[in-house]
Amino acid sequence: MAVRVLVVDDSGFFRRRIVDILNADPSLEVVGTASNGQEAIDQVIALKPDVVTMDIEMPVMDGITAVRRIMARQPTAILMFSSLTFEGAKATLDALEAGAVDFLPKRFEDIARDQQEARDVLCRRVRTIGRRGAVRSGRDNGARATAPAPKSAPPATGRPIAQPPAATAPRASRGSGDRAPPVLRDFKVVLIGTSTGGPLALQKVLAALPAHFPLPLLLVQHMPASFTPAFAQRLDQLCNIRVKEAEDGDALQPGLALLAPGGQQMQVECRGGQSRVRITESAADQHYRPCVDVTFNSAAACFRGDALVIVMTGMGADGREGARLLKRCGSTVWAQDEATCVVYGMPAAIAEAGLADRILPLPQIGKLLAEAC
Repeated sequence: MAVRVLVVDDSGFFRRRIVDILNADPSLEVVGTASNGQEAIDQVIALKPDVVTMDIEMPVMDGITAVRRIMARQPTAILMFSSLTFEGAKATLDALEAGAVDFLPKRFEDIARDQQEARDVLCRRVRTIGRRGAVRSGRDNGARATAPAPKSAPPATGRPIAQPPAATAPRASRGSGDRAPPVLRDFKVVLIGTSTGGPLALQKVLAALPAHFPLPLLLVQHMPASFTPAFAQRLDQLCNIRVKEAEDGDALQPGLALLAPGGQQMQVECRGGQSRVRITESAADQHYRPCVDVTFNSAAACFRGDALVIVMTGMGADGREGARLLKRCGSTVWAQDEATCVVYGMPAAIAEAGLADRILPLPQIGKLLAEAC
């Protein structure tokens, strides 16, 4: 059965363009269009589509308000179209907070190197979120986080992370044989990889952590370069720990989460008893920018068995091979469960490869990390 789509945009030209692209895919069917948020609500109620593609800036009612009201009345998977600007990023994050599942740049040249690839990306994204069935937005999987009290003052700078010991033979992952809670003093870093659905999932996990969280965190979220500054800023405002977009040379510190910058790669380097991130340009053949595997692979060389690895919601299998390497070194790997994922791709790849020490619902991940402090 084809995935049924409602296309919403105030530009008649853009609506026709999206309709033509989607209808050219036999697995997709455009069942209606709308030119503003109010029309979108009416059409969603009347047509009950599987997916809505939604613009943000529209007359009568903007896309963010429409998303919020659709999720309250007729929860539906919504894909936002966004401009790749700082303000566009903030608006898109607002839409995700309101319940949208995912987003794509509105300019097709920002999606892929050529128009056919961009069409393929759009169709694949709509098809994937449409076939997930029940909407798995923050309203359904607990991804909405209640913001903690604002930070009264920046936490004190934590101690440097000690240089990991010389390479040793792999050892069994800690916490793999039983269901005992993790002991964070056994680890030196928390590594988290996410993609589709990741912004709210990360918000949920990080907002659960106390300001005195004893480990550094490295976050890799598939996201455009113009989005990661706004996303890091939002997380920092919502969380008790500190969050910043990683810059080349940043030191890993307890209670500090470094977010890989969009369009680039984040690696870890350990020298002289200090761990720092290195930000490098992406190679032409690297599909994900940033790439979870790139960060995980470098962490395996740096921390070996001293990492807690968490792979959450997202399409594809990015992170699997890096997690495999870390697992061989003795690190512990957690994966988000299918029921709470927006897209069960990256965690499924971990589970199917037999790499997961624990498979956890999203609300439990932050809770267990906080309880282990």
